[in-house]
Amino acid sequence: MEGGVFLDIAAMSIAMNQSKVKQQASLSVMKMAMGNAEQQGAAMQELLSSSDVASIQQAAQAHLGKHIDIKG
Repeated sequence: MEGGVFLDIAAMSIAMNQSKVKQQASLSVMKMAMGNAEQQGAAMQELLSSSDVASIQQAAQAHLGKHIDIKG
């Protein structure tokens, strides 16, 4: 019975370490996502402060105004 208890403790230790590694990986991914979101927010603020409304609308809807249908 002692051997079984020892194996259970070892298995529990391995499981806990694997869980810790997964948690650290998830935290790293979250930090990267937050960094990307901050960069995108800063870029958007810069765009809004440095451009006029027409340029922003053209960038957001670039497909509009490119073609004219004429029916006669």
